Amino acid sequence: MYKAVSDEILLQVDKPARYTGGEVNMVKKDLSNIDIRFAFCFPDVYEVGMSHLGLQILYYFLNRREDTYCERAFAPWTDMEQKMRENNIPLYALESQQPLKNFDFVGFTLQYELCYTNVLNMLDLAGIHIYSKDRTEDEPIIICGGSCAYNAEPLADFVDIVYLGEGEVLYDEILDIYKEYKRAGKTKNEFFERLLDIDGIYIPKFYDVEYNQDGTIKSIEPNHPKARKVIKKVIVKDMDSVFYPEKQIVPFIEVVHDRVTLELFRGCIRGCRFCQAGFIYRPVREKNYQTLLKQAESLIDTSGHEEISLISLATSDYTCFPQLANGLIDEYKDKKVSISLPSLRIDSFSLDLMQKIQEVRKSSLTFAAEAGTQRLRDVINKNLTEEDILNGCKLAFDGGWNKVKMYFMLGLPTETDEDLEGIADLCDKIVEKYFEIPKEDRPRPVTVNASASCFVPKPFTPFQWDAQDTFESFGRKGALVKNAVKRKQVRFTYHNTMMSSLEGVMARGDRKVSKAIYRAWELGCRFDSWSDVFDFEKWQQAFDEAGLLMEFYANRKREYDEVLPWEHISVGVTKRFLIEERERAYRAQTTPNCRQECQNCGAKSFGGGVCFD
Repeated sequence: MYKAVSDEILLQVDKPARYTGGEVNMVKKDLSNIDIRFAFCFPDVYEVGMSHLGLQILYYFLNRREDTYCERAFAPWTDMEQKMRENNIPLYALESQQPLKNFDFVGFTLQYELCYTNVLNMLDLAGIHIYSKDRTEDEPIIICGGSCAYNAEPLADFVDIVYLGEGEVLYDEILDIYKEYKRAGKTKNEFFERLLDIDGIYIPKFYDVEYNQDGTIKSIEPNHPKARKVIKKVIVKDMDSVFYPEKQIVPFIEVVHDRVTLELFRGCIRGCRFCQAGFIYRPVREKNYQTLLKQAESLIDTSGHEEISLISLATSDYTCFPQLANGLIDEYKDKKVSISLPSLRIDSFSLDLMQKIQEVRKSSLTFAAEAGTQRLRDVINKNLTEEDILNGCKLAFDGGWNKVKMYFMLGLPTETDEDLEGIADLCDKIVEKYFEIPKEDRPRPVTVNASASCFVPKPFTPFQWDAQDTFESFGRKGALVKNAVKRKQVRFTYHNTMMSSLEGVMARGDRKVSKAIYRAWELGCRFDSWSDVFDFEKWQQAFDEAGLLMEFYANRKREYDEVLPWEHISVGVTKRFLIEERERAYRAQTTPNCRQECQNCGAKSFGGGVCFD
């Protein structure tokens, strides 16, 4: 088999298996029988990308087509990039080891805002023009999707197509149209114009953005007669019949999540006001637990993994959770396959389930309280009381656990120093709950690992109009909490404040931000979500040279009538509902979850899911 990189070079870089392919369950196809070549690109290192469920789903979904070959590419780490540039090795796909510039489509999944310079770098390494206006007919079509695609404006000058929604819905139709147009010898532009007939497809070049003198957006208008005024996302309605892979690629090296992954449902009923995923993935659509048990059997048999991870935005909200969990435990307990529950809510936790799970393998438990006081939890609509939290931790301690992870946020709207001190106070009370257990029943010391992320106001949330804290303010607040922690059993850490500030800029950025992204890439910015290589000074220089202010995007409150960069995109949830939720937040008034009482948020327009259950 042809190898894009020699063994001599691979031996000079860290983790050479990132770049070789050939893993268990990798798809191999004869290129002579292929009409469409699709490169699925994850703009981060191999270990992160291979842990992403969306990659596994779309990889096998596209490869089930006989006319299509989907291959993978990841961002090479800095040592490998240097070797590739020194030896004129273009970025290639792992399966065929061929350059990405030979493909029909190069698709990027955008899972977090700090990957944008990696997108540019991967295009450049592939020998593909970075700006879409410069690309020729012979170069690949650049398509992006994922959660950050709902505001793709910072990348609008670089990508050709933005896919809004769930990949299983439209990709067959897109590829069928492309094959027809390719055989007829039609141009890319004719293909793009044809895609304007389809909802869920946003083509930035068919829209013009005008600005006011103060830098805010005056209008976003279609410049093509077929372009829609508003583009609405697309969703899968029936989760039981939708494609799900019977196997997963099994890497040769350890990755972030080295396990079988079961997707229980999409969406979330909770409506936490800071959570973008909870709004953009509405409505909730579940799989039947019997479907999941069958999928688990196939995935375990074909992978050899010893852990099953149950994932969704709030796993314990799954209505058939007891049947599924008990079914998995009964099937795999004696096979030493453990069950991982990454996103539990304390208020619906089951001691019986905890005790069954720990028979195979015990790990620390993770709870997301988000805020230290009840007032602030009500502001963000967490619908979780201190009593719920403490009772849940007590259940965990009684069940034999002695390690608890607690997640919080700094900089939430209306936050006060009292709320911040409440984080330390709550952790202190959790430790006290452990000491309520008789001494002879607690042979090991308790540990509460509390970590805080910095709040970023995201598009399509009730807080999308709010100002983000500056990184200096985040630093002060993190230090305040750290100093308020008195118990040795509590460890408190908080996220890189400058990274969070940049994330805030990108999350609400407009098309002008593309100039700063390009300049930052030129200055050497790569892997901006990795603290050991992140360089905030280069980003500040890039924004200065682009004539833009970072604080304009991150630290400025918006009025309700301001035209936002994502004004022409619809996730189903209405602007009216988001405004009502923000007003309720500032009154510290909670909203019932979707199963308790429908709030008519707009997600009913999709005609399925929890709205009609």
